[in-house]
Amino acid sequence: MLSIKSFEFSPIQENTYLLYDDQGKAIIIDPGCYFGVEHETLKNFITRNGLSPVQLLNTHCHLDHVFGNKWVHEQYGLELYLHPEEEQVLAYAPTAGIRWSLPFDNYEGPLHFLEAGDTVTLGNSTLKVLFTPGHSPGSICFYSEEQGFVIGGDVLFYESIGRTDLPLGDHETLLRSIREQLFTLPDNTVVYPGHGRSTTIGYEKRNNPFLLGT
Repeated sequence: MLSIKSFEFSPIQENTYLLYDDQGKAIIIDPGCYFGVEHETLKNFITRNGLSPVQLLNTHCHLDHVFGNKWVHEQYGLELYLHPEEEQVLAYAPTAGIRWSLPFDNYEGPLHFLEAGDTVTLGNSTLKVLFTPGHSPGSICFYSEEQGFVIGGDVLFYESIGRTDLPLGDHETLLRSIREQLFTLPDNTVVYPGHGRSTTIGYEKRNNPFLLGT
């Protein structure tokens, strides 16, 4: 059984997720910790709860989701897992940081690639990799069928969807990803997005103004 802890980090108010099991093993997803105090917040929670981070994942590599990759790598010795289409986005992130007046040091360690249908394992729990491009070319979500939740990145939000006006974004591709990869999940599946509050698949089917009638 996985526990989920979320942190809201950086001026962009990004959701960083820490998933951990009963044995104290943990996965860090999209570390958006930008300031030193945010690094300490994440570190203190991990230490206080006796957790051992064993994997670093990115749903996608826009700057607000990768601010803390380098720090996590240095602090816990973890290498980055992402979709291969996000390598180019990761490489561009420091340039985006300068444009947003949020300069940072990018992760430059080894990359490990995840594809659609791959499985991420933590103890006895598994997360299925869903390929959900549109907001970013290699966006992926991590789905727990057993516990009925999905870590969704910036694909689907409460009554909204990810923006597609950033480089390599595509609106129709994003809508198709949501319809074919997320709206096919059970209605009671909880969506933990990259920004804002959680929601459910069923609620978004009924209420999301971008997807009504799909």
